Amino acid sequence: MTAPSTTHVPIRLDHPLPETLNAQIRYLLETQPDATALYFITPDGEQVISTRAFFEHAAEVAHALRQNGIQAGDLVVLVLEHSLDVLYSFWGAILLGAVPSIFPFLTEKLDPDRYFESLHALVERSGVRLIITYPALYHPLNSVLVDVEGMLPILVTDALTPGGDPDEFLTYTPTAESTAFLQHSSGSTGLQKGVMLSHRAVLNQLAGYSAAIRLQADDVICSWLPLYHDMGLIAGFIMPLMQGIPLVLMSPFYWVRAPHILLHAIQKYRGTLCWLPNFAYNLLATRVRDVHLENLDLSSMRAFINCSEPVRADSHQIFQEKYAAYGLAVDALTVSYAMAENTFAVTQSGMDGPQKYDRIQRRPFQEQNRAVPANGSDADGVLVMVSCGKPIPNCEVRVVDGDKKPLPERHIGEIALRSDSMLTGYYHQAEISAQALHEGWYLTGDLGYMAEGEVYVTGRKKDLIIVGGKNIYPQDIEAIVSQIDGVKDGRTVAFGVFNDKLGTEDIAVIAEITQDDEETQGRIQREARQRIVQATDVNARFVHLVGPKWLIKTSSGKIARNANREKFLQEMAAEGLL
Repeated sequence: MTAPSTTHVPIRLDHPLPETLNAQIRYLLETQPDATALYFITPDGEQVISTRAFFEHAAEVAHALRQNGIQAGDLVVLVLEHSLDVLYSFWGAILLGAVPSIFPFLTEKLDPDRYFESLHALVERSGVRLIITYPALYHPLNSVLVDVEGMLPILVTDALTPGGDPDEFLTYTPTAESTAFLQHSSGSTGLQKGVMLSHRAVLNQLAGYSAAIRLQADDVICSWLPLYHDMGLIAGFIMPLMQGIPLVLMSPFYWVRAPHILLHAIQKYRGTLCWLPNFAYNLLATRVRDVHLENLDLSSMRAFINCSEPVRADSHQIFQEKYAAYGLAVDALTVSYAMAENTFAVTQSGMDGPQKYDRIQRRPFQEQNRAVPANGSDADGVLVMVSCGKPIPNCEVRVVDGDKKPLPERHIGEIALRSDSMLTGYYHQAEISAQALHEGWYLTGDLGYMAEGEVYVTGRKKDLIIVGGKNIYPQDIEAIVSQIDGVKDGRTVAFGVFNDKLGTEDIAVIAEITQDDEETQGRIQREARQRIVQATDVNARFVHLVGPKWLIKTSSGKIARNANREKFLQEMAAEGLL
């Protein structure tokens, strides 16, 4: 591995921050042009790319964008696979001063009609000036966008001229408050809200979060995360590149087919940091065969960081039990609470001591919105909550009630944050932007509580199920049902259905099953109802079992709760069951 130049100083809170990402690119090219920026792993092998080579390829894209009339501030959408093409195109747009946004690429799991409808809506609503894609998608995209007012250029990857010179574009100087790029929230019908992030906000996040994770010059970041999500884009792409830290990157499609490749990449490149959504801990603990673990060494890892999904204590446990024998340190499992509206991280746990878990009483949690510590004599059940840690530097977090008034510790309410790395607003959506902020605080829509200065996230405000005055979190039900033999892991969704006769909500859960014979269905339904009532003290009215491809997913691959609820209600109404 080529070590970074000793003259390089990463972005740090105790040094003057660069004004823009462009200024940081200039600095990297001056101080460590020959250092390895990227190891890109594919089924065919690896490509090793230096800092200078990376931005030369990005300059090829910048040149082509300029040839197509793109100027500073223009929105450019990337319809590209997880590949070098999307990496270079993203930074090529930034070199020119354009605003890149990565659109999820069409896969076999996405409905093509819905996919192209979403792209059409984005182009119309957001004033997209150009799309970068592959030659094979040129004509399909052109036909879908034919009715868009004005001629929308579509730049195909094979039109790029080799031999770009980044120095040609480094004379461009955006302001610190210029929009650097857009991150989009995901939804069942495509990309919903474009989160505008300024150069200043991104650099503040990089400095603050680097301090929170104790980023070091000899760190190596390993990632398979998709780049249209904030965790993959910031932690698994922008941060290592801008900090001069080597990045080991692979496609999520390659990883999901062979999860052990991440572990072997960590060993080969002596990886130290890796961000994972919660499901990946279960997958790596249960789906990797022992034959793929021979001579594995994970002792280089400083932190696996659980992020982007509700964090489960049992997922940490089975992962630790699986990989302790391969050098995984007991204090290497940490958590971050993050969101695109804060660029990325809001909190970070476990870097200065053991990861914290909070054992609380179930009844006050459900009925009083309080997180009361449990003790050995509790008979009403115990819930184990996972700390997301303390706010990162220059970020404040508080929990508020329905009137947006701060709540005391261990009282559950909506999480609000204020920081120097927050969004400027939502792109071309001024009304929604105004609603998101209250006296300078961003209202996240997440529910949680604070305890000893640490943040505990309990669920989404809009997803909460209230049954007879008891608060039930759908994520808890989904985790319970997913553990039943015959239910496909990660293929459950729970929600509330209002019962007019009772004047309260009923619990409904949908689960994808691996076998559809009547005996198996009956067993799963009985076991699901039994486990749900044991864990929540509430009965589930509906346990609906479905086959493959019934469940609707978001563009980021998550189960779309609201869309599946609507589909379920339509089916039940058609059968006269509601």
